Amino acid sequence: MAPVVSTLQERLRDALVRIGLEPDERPQVSATTDPRFGDYQTNVAMTYAKRAKQNPRALAGRIVAALQVSDLGPAPEIAGPGFINFRLGADFLARQVAEMARDERLGVPVASPAKTIIIDFSSPNIAKPMHVGHIRSTILGDTLARVSRFLGHQVVTDNHLGDWGTQFGKVIYGWKNLLDHDALEQHPVAELVRIYREADAAAADPRVLDRCREELVKLQQGDPENLRIWQECVSRSMQEFSRVYQLLDVHFDEQLGESFYHARLAALTAALQKEGVLEESDGALVYWAHSLSDDPFIIRKSDGGFGYAATDLATLFYRLERWQPDAIWYVVGAPQQLHFKQLFSLARRLGVKIDLEHVAFGSILGEDRKLMRTRSGDSVSLDELLEEAIERAAAPVAEKNPDLPAAERRRIAEIVGLGAVKYAELSQHRLTDYVFSWDKLLSLHGNTAPYLQNAYVRSRAIFRKLPGTFAFPDTLAFTAEAELKLAKALVQFADAVPAILDGFRPNVLANYLYELAAVFHVFYEECPVLSAPEPQRAVRLALCETFGRVTRAGLGLLGIGVPERM
Repeated sequence: MAPVVSTLQERLRDALVRIGLEPDERPQVSATTDPRFGDYQTNVAMTYAKRAKQNPRALAGRIVAALQVSDLGPAPEIAGPGFINFRLGADFLARQVAEMARDERLGVPVASPAKTIIIDFSSPNIAKPMHVGHIRSTILGDTLARVSRFLGHQVVTDNHLGDWGTQFGKVIYGWKNLLDHDALEQHPVAELVRIYREADAAAADPRVLDRCREELVKLQQGDPENLRIWQECVSRSMQEFSRVYQLLDVHFDEQLGESFYHARLAALTAALQKEGVLEESDGALVYWAHSLSDDPFIIRKSDGGFGYAATDLATLFYRLERWQPDAIWYVVGAPQQLHFKQLFSLARRLGVKIDLEHVAFGSILGEDRKLMRTRSGDSVSLDELLEEAIERAAAPVAEKNPDLPAAERRRIAEIVGLGAVKYAELSQHRLTDYVFSWDKLLSLHGNTAPYLQNAYVRSRAIFRKLPGTFAFPDTLAFTAEAELKLAKALVQFADAVPAILDGFRPNVLANYLYELAAVFHVFYEECPVLSAPEPQRAVRLALCETFGRVTRAGLGLLGIGVPERM
């Protein structure tokens, strides 16, 4: 089956050719927000009116006359200054739903051409805990990877770790002078944070500061003891990160830290100097992109050290050499917008022609509408937040399912709690700052993951009561209005999934699934299934089966599971 929007675009292109106009590759078509104006709508007549030197409404009439869409539904209608409205017929919807059910991809087309895409996301710092600020990058990046792979692209997920820098001088000093070995065994990252903070405070004494600097120099020069301590910090941190990623079901193809690229920076800088793209400024070597900012992009600092600019450029060239990608997407917060604009500008200057995208996002706010913090002012630990989500979900699960084994109740609580956290993020436009509210995100009402999961559970509960096995009928015939509305919502899945990558908007899929669930709940209340006479019983079972598959697949693309009971 072809997605409805693609089909209408193709028919519109053909109609425009018939009346002597040169069509765009994809004429604008969208689902209507008000069913009074049909199911889909296009403003193509108003777009082409000027070049055709015609009144938009008159041109709309010519387009409608040339359109061949009788197999899709009734004749299109012209509204307002020249909108063309389409309504889908019951027979067409029946064919579409039947084809969806036979297709393991539920009608979602494979992208052509397929691309190789590197997605850089999450990127926590070694010797620091993952905190609430990592939610957006981690969950957004994982979703973009899932969707891209489902669409047929080759995806490389890269966790670019912050494992190198001046802070390790203080961490190593703290390790040698302040470390509590028992605390390190029990809570490794918390202990690393403690010794860093105490070393940082002690560095107010110039003598301690000098010793921290000496430890850093020794690390950079390859001192065996300091390298061992640094490697231990990396290993301990990665163990804690891995627990969080396992809980979130997030996986990476590559996890290279900044340290991996450190040996490349001197040669890279020399090559940039040879290319003539760097200038000296106050002893530093910088790249100027004056059209973007009066601030320099510092490749080598005045003290001879290298910063993020050099490391990110070296990373970019390594990725080009290793994977020959068509695109690299950086899922990093909006405050880094200038950094990536400068990075991309320099890359273009050096001849890099692939698609480079900064997938920016906003902040998570507490219910006081300020950046989410603990009472002490620290960032909220991510693993503690996820465990709280599971605990909060566990209470109603245990209340409704007291006879379930504890392990199964825990698994359901994980699916519901973690799904709620992910959906709260993904249902927002990525650039929006949003308020994190436990009561809202765990609610069974409104645009939440538990609401969608509950709709799925309802659909599956019908089949548990069904005697025997269900066989999808050869043909479908919709008679009730709620059946038609559910069918219309189901066939939009094939258009919703590809639209995610247009602007990197998982909220498109999240909001589609929410609207689908709302339509299903109306269908569930208005259309008895098991008590309906044949053939409507089979038709309604088919709609329930297809709804369950679409919901499970759609939430899966968001990294969210579905329980069989709540």
